[in-house]
Amino acid sequence: MTTENKLRERIIELKKGLNAVIMAHNYQLPEVQDIADVTGDSLELAREATRIDCEVIVLCGVLFMAESAAILNPARTVLLSEGTAGCPMADMINVDDLRRWKQRYPKATVVCYVNSSAAVKAESDYCCTSANALKVVDAVPNDEILFVPDMNLGHYVSTKTNKRIILYPGYCNTHHRLTAKHVIRAKQGHPDAVVLVHPECRAEVIEQADAALSTSQMLRYARENSAKTFLVGTEEGLGYRLQRDNPGKIFHVISKSLICPDMKKTTLYEIVRTMERRKNVVIVPEEVRLRAERALDRMLAVV
Repeated sequence: MTTENKLRERIIELKKGLNAVIMAHNYQLPEVQDIADVTGDSLELAREATRIDCEVIVLCGVLFMAESAAILNPARTVLLSEGTAGCPMADMINVDDLRRWKQRYPKATVVCYVNSSAAVKAESDYCCTSANALKVVDAVPNDEILFVPDMNLGHYVSTKTNKRIILYPGYCNTHHRLTAKHVIRAKQGHPDAVVLVHPECRAEVIEQADAALSTSQMLRYARENSAKTFLVGTEEGLGYRLQRDNPGKIFHVISKSLICPDMKKTTLYEIVRTMERRKNVVIVPEEVRLRAERALDRMLAVV
């Protein structure tokens, strides 16, 4: 038996013993996605976190995702599969930063991308994901929106709504590395390909694409579209699910730079260690949790 198979068997044993559910983001390593009970984007994971029946949630992703699961499941234990897996964009804004921006724009409603800390969510009015950002913004009963922390996603939303969107200058390091030149070069190599990019990308990249979609939306688009070849502008981990779900189609990641180091920190070995030791427990203080839950609940009520 291979080491990987031994780790898989041990994870299955630990799941039974802990009454645990493993949730994995679409950017995780293939073997991690395969062992998960639930895979999805941030919105899908947040939704499923409110529906699952278990005592322990093992979140294979980054800290803000595990915090969201803990916010929505106060009676359950949430373990982050790899304790050092964070999000550079989430670290670009803290509570003091947001409070200063709220003072600068006192009439604005704060819409906070879920790629943010629990404390920042607690200071916000609504949360959103890349899959529902436009719907959330349009549902807000205010025409002035302070959108944090992703300026690229916020700018994309601003092109689809009549509301005034005030952009906080944060961004995803991985998606922000992609440029229009990368897309143009890839299209030259595959002129018949459909180009799908994530709305966390720069505006110049989105302008070169056929569609700007969240990871769950990309999966659905690829499944339903008749095209056979796709250029994909998001973290390379999604390529595994795209190819697995569409074996008759071809997917090319636009740039080799589209790798999130934090998403790759989780391995089967780390999952085993985390579950055996019940370590990396994610705890959100109750006062913060309640306020952050309000923002998340408002998001979930929109869709």
